[in-house]
Amino acid sequence: MVVDSQQCTHELVIITGMSGAGKTVAIQSFEDLGYYCIDNLPPALLTTFLTLLRDTGKTITRIAAVMDMRGGNFFDSLIGALDHILKEGDITVRILFLDADDATLVRRYKETRRAHPLAVTGLPLDGITQERVLLSEVKGRANLVYNTSNLKPKELREKIVKEFASDADHTFSINIMSFGYKHGMPIDADLVFDVRFLKNPYYVEELRPKTGLQTEVSSYVLALEDTQILIQKLTDLFEFMVPLYKQEGKSQLVIAFGCTGGQHRSVTLAEYFGAYLAKNENAVISHRDINRRKD
Repeated sequence: MVVDSQQCTHELVIITGMSGAGKTVAIQSFEDLGYYCIDNLPPALLTTFLTLLRDTGKTITRIAAVMDMRGGNFFDSLIGALDHILKEGDITVRILFLDADDATLVRRYKETRRAHPLAVTGLPLDGITQERVLLSEVKGRANLVYNTSNLKPKELREKIVKEFASDADHTFSINIMSFGYKHGMPIDADLVFDVRFLKNPYYVEELRPKTGLQTEVSSYVLALEDTQILIQKLTDLFEFMVPLYKQEGKSQLVIAFGCTGGQHRSVTLAEYFGAYLAKNENAVISHRDINRRKD
């Protein structure tokens, strides 16, 4: 069920399988890998969507689509659409089928108190049994079948990343930002470091109108003994924590440095650690309040 040709310009991963087997975790994992993701795409609309996709040229090249029983009883349409795609030969198609044993699926439905889509007023096991029959042909065509009965969400994400990540994928990124406390705390930061204990260049007249992006200010801040001690300790901390964040499956880490106005000390430290972390990670630096001058 795979088209593997140099003529292929797009990659399509169809995520399907038993309801409750982990499709939500799967589509989130593909989103983190940079795929264009569609949840609950009716199989009958697949060929129409791919026609529109071809018209985009190379704008969208990797797509992941969840197709399940919420889309209705359209799996005959899916088989026909897949056969049509294979004849076209310009799209690589892979089917990821997620499965779990009956006892696990029943337990998951009871824990979430959700009704099975095929047994809204009946027993979950009745719906699960019907669904297995309806999905049997699609499962037989699947390239990959993951049984998630004993998999934690983190472990399912790891399997998907291992199978589908390319060398160009940045599955983990670090955002380093500076901010000024007088303008409020950043609400999206994972780690916040208050550097207001460092001597403030604001009180040096010739440095006041400048920012940490300029050598005069950064040299002043970095030359402080307290700054050097802080850098040493934070370097040790980041070398310890960043691999653990990645191991846990986190896709993004936001590190914020704050000073009074967000002009001098925080900017200097954000620039320093942004450059340091960028040696081994996909790192982006931003300065939230650098253009907001004091009155």
